[in-house]
Amino acid sequence: MDQATDYPGNLFVVAAPSGAGKSSLVNALLQMDSHLVVSISHTTRKPRGQEQQGREYLFIDEPEFRRKIAAGEFFEWAEVHGNLYGTSRAEVEHLIGSGQDVVLEIDYQGALQIKKLFPNAILIFILPPSWDELAQRLTRRGEDQPEVIAQRLANARIEVAQAKYFDFVIINALFETALFDLKAIVHSQRLKYAALRRSKPAVFAALNLS
Repeated sequence: MDQATDYPGNLFVVAAPSGAGKSSLVNALLQMDSHLVVSISHTTRKPRGQEQQGREYLFIDEPEFRRKIAAGEFFEWAEVHGNLYGTSRAEVEHLIGSGQDVVLEIDYQGALQIKKLFPNAILIFILPPSWDELAQRLTRRGEDQPEVIAQRLANARIEVAQAKYFDFVIINALFETALFDLKAIVHSQRLKYAALRRSKPAVFAALNLS
């Protein structure tokens, strides 16, 4: 997919520090937008809460993950909080090649990798309204021990500093407002000249537009 520009589908990449609300926002958007699909990432971490194999993630062990890296099966991969995460190259190419719009929920490292490989990708970063609010959200979630939360907050300061490299930034202070902003970004991207030319080639050809 290096430097590819002719896929009919759009690729949206959403990144955020833990607790900023990335997954909740993407899940709500998917329920509202039937033309958007999510690419399920592989990870070596264990399932949390009500997560199910093949729904939130494809859970595999580290030797299998390393094998996939060596085989070049990942579009991007990164180590986050001591666990490995990767996006299937074949799945993403198949989805956007068939004209579907795809959203990826990944770490900022993977997002920046994808932008280099696929310049048309739209990078979106979700920010918390404050550090205090982020800490409260991580605590209310009740999934991690205090030392893990402390590590996530430390990592968040590194992650948030990368927001300046993204195409769009959303501050998730009020969920409904942040969801509206996310929906607006997706809709606006679909209406860009280049994106419409890729998704509606017959119309452009009929109008003699290049």
